[in-house]
Amino acid sequence: MNTISARADQEPHVAESDAAHGSTVAGEHVGRSVLRKEDEALLTGAGRYADDLAVPAGTLVGHVLRSPHPHAHIVKIDASAALQMEGVYAVITGDDIAKLSDPFLVAVKEPIPQWSLAVERVRFVGEPVALIIAVDRYVAEDAAECVEIEYDALPAIVDPREAVRPDVTLVHEAVGSNELSRRDFTYGDPDRAFAEADRVIRLEVDFPRHSYTPMECFVVVADYRRADQSYDVLANFQGPFSAHPVMSRALRIAGSKLRLRTPPDSGGSFGVKLSVFPFIVLMALASRIVGRPVKWVEDRLEHLLAASTGPNRITKVEAAVMSDGRITGLRLDQLEDYGAFLRAPMPGPLYRMHGALTGAYDIRNLAVANRIVLTNKAPAALNRGFGGPQIYLALERMVQRIAVELALDPLDVIRRNLIPAQAFPYRTAAGALYDSGDYPRAIEIATGGDRLSTLRRRRDEARAAGRLYGIGFAAVVEPGMSNMGYLSTLLPLAARERSGPKNGAVSMATVNIDPLGAVSVTADVPSQGQGHMTVLSQIVADALGLTPDDVVVNLEMDTQKDQWSIASGNYSCRFSPGTAVAAHLAAGKIRDKLRHIGAKQLNVLPDDVVLAGGKVSSRSNPDNAIAFGRVAGTAHWSPVMLPDGLEPGLRETAVWSPPQLEPPTSADEINTSLTYGFVFDMCGIEIDPMTFQVRVDKYVSMHDAGKLLNPMIAEGQIRGAFVQGLATALYEEFVYDESGGFLTGTFADYVIPTACEVPELEIIHMESPSPFTPLGAKGLAEGNCMSVPVCIANAIADALGVKDVRLPVTPRRVHELLLGADAGDAA
Repeated sequence: MNTISARADQEPHVAESDAAHGSTVAGEHVGRSVLRKEDEALLTGAGRYADDLAVPAGTLVGHVLRSPHPHAHIVKIDASAALQMEGVYAVITGDDIAKLSDPFLVAVKEPIPQWSLAVERVRFVGEPVALIIAVDRYVAEDAAECVEIEYDALPAIVDPREAVRPDVTLVHEAVGSNELSRRDFTYGDPDRAFAEADRVIRLEVDFPRHSYTPMECFVVVADYRRADQSYDVLANFQGPFSAHPVMSRALRIAGSKLRLRTPPDSGGSFGVKLSVFPFIVLMALASRIVGRPVKWVEDRLEHLLAASTGPNRITKVEAAVMSDGRITGLRLDQLEDYGAFLRAPMPGPLYRMHGALTGAYDIRNLAVANRIVLTNKAPAALNRGFGGPQIYLALERMVQRIAVELALDPLDVIRRNLIPAQAFPYRTAAGALYDSGDYPRAIEIATGGDRLSTLRRRRDEARAAGRLYGIGFAAVVEPGMSNMGYLSTLLPLAARERSGPKNGAVSMATVNIDPLGAVSVTADVPSQGQGHMTVLSQIVADALGLTPDDVVVNLEMDTQKDQWSIASGNYSCRFSPGTAVAAHLAAGKIRDKLRHIGAKQLNVLPDDVVLAGGKVSSRSNPDNAIAFGRVAGTAHWSPVMLPDGLEPGLRETAVWSPPQLEPPTSADEINTSLTYGFVFDMCGIEIDPMTFQVRVDKYVSMHDAGKLLNPMIAEGQIRGAFVQGLATALYEEFVYDESGGFLTGTFADYVIPTACEVPELEIIHMESPSPFTPLGAKGLAEGNCMSVPVCIANAIADALGVKDVRLPVTPRRVHELLLGADAGDAA
């Protein structure tokens, strides 16, 4: 993919002033495109992934036997033949697991118990039924073929619309319904807005079930320590670490007895590797049963079948609008399909965006129905941008539809409803506190420079020649660093009061300097490939007057010795507004201590001490200087020389917990995230009338993510999110047949785009630093996952003149839309 990139300050009258948004941290390295520290090892095959690491002597291998049925009673499991095979140590079933563990905790207090193996009944194709433990994978897979399982098949339900109807198959009979939860919310006076509106526009959108398929699948190595009845587990788990108490409770142990370690490198995650946690519990129990360490590596077929997907959502949206396109009220009915079980921390995608449901628009009247439905599909969980792609498909399709029905320009409708720049910080109707931005200006920049005029000219020329060409727009607000209390909005006020307030987000980082002055950093964010090691080294280097090469960063996590909280992990764009801030604060503590140590040795006041160029010197007399390592060494080698009140050693841990992340109010208002970036996309697409392929002719993406800590890494994240958004729009979907059979279990059926399918992307940046974080940075790694699907959908709707556009827009669906358009023209 070719990428064209420009900073906003390359355009006239565009550069953002830091002074206008409060002070932010600027240094020699922060804000620059420093090359990634991680890349040399990764590009030369020297990365250390979970499957590369040594395992304890005597480690056995696990293989998961899975259900071929979407819904069935387990009548009998006969493992006698398998157990007679040489090299087979155990065949573990759900009955064994139920004796040793408890079901996983769920957010909804309903009888939907799930263990790490199916107990009595299977509820989706691919559900783990038995675990074979053997000397190696070959023996384990051969033994699996000798395990005889008798099932009594039951009817399955896969369509969420059908699932909520009365008298249908129940996924969990004890619940009495497939609609597990419903909560209705009202903000402002939506009834009045609709009564006074000039028009009411209605639309229904269906967001598909899909996953972003990281290159590396799940890996777990578990070792039960019989001496103290604890578990030592290595897994490529990404967090959130709120799943750790879920796992320890399932194992019936204290949290300190579950040591969870993560590897140095990970082959991507995109939210998916949260869902390794049931297998952490399974392999831990297997190790306890066989008395040996157990290793399990998921293969690609297993991963596609049942690892994790983002939930599919059906949204009915109504907009109260005035004749000029002004939106005065919204009604949303969101029916979200989580598959057969509600795994923690689900239903995250349905509530993570709750405070930001009105997007970039100044809409004060809102009614929302959030409904959770279960079906006989694999459980849904996190997927990059979780919750954002679903809500913006509904919201931005509605904006385009308003323009069509009122015969207005879609861009005019967007502009007419944007939050004005002077309104920031802006409190949305549902409670989100948007920190900073200038949305009208961002759109002016993105559409300027002949970009929009070029798109319109191309559309006019294509249509004059009889070709199908459309233009799409999308404006989205991108959240960063989730409020851990957002999920409690699922509960009514009385239930929240009984359980106690839930809120906040804790980030942690530690900076250490050894006796020779070498600097190292650890933090609460396991590596998933985003370049966090590089950015942390930039931040700490700036604080201490060093270079990033002088700073070693280790992001392997160990819950028995490293800093962590339930908010720890690599998700929800929490790094820039969270962990990076904690590192900045920890480095600041070290810097202040070094200033006091240096002041005594330089015979100056601490305020006169500056750290720069690898030296500690006097600001007023730069020649009065000492090497950084010598000053740092004093804290180790000569503690008696330290100023009064300073403790020996140089190790500081900082904890960052922003006050803006408050619990839900009694009116169910919730600030769901700390920072809110802005993304505006526009694109032109052309549809081939013979092959029905959609070709993206031009794509422009404007990003305001506050202060960019490393522009090169930022653009890499944008590029990846763009490709995945393109995949959602045109290619990727998990498909089940009416009986619950899974139809997209290989990459021949589940189609992902390659480099050949990815169009040129023009990226533009502007910076409105966040006043809520010391670094001024916001999250930006998920925005295009949210904006690209609906931007392309809007362009397709424009090209074909249709109302309903279902993702992904495959050639078959384009053909169906063309047939429908022809039928409509004939009518």
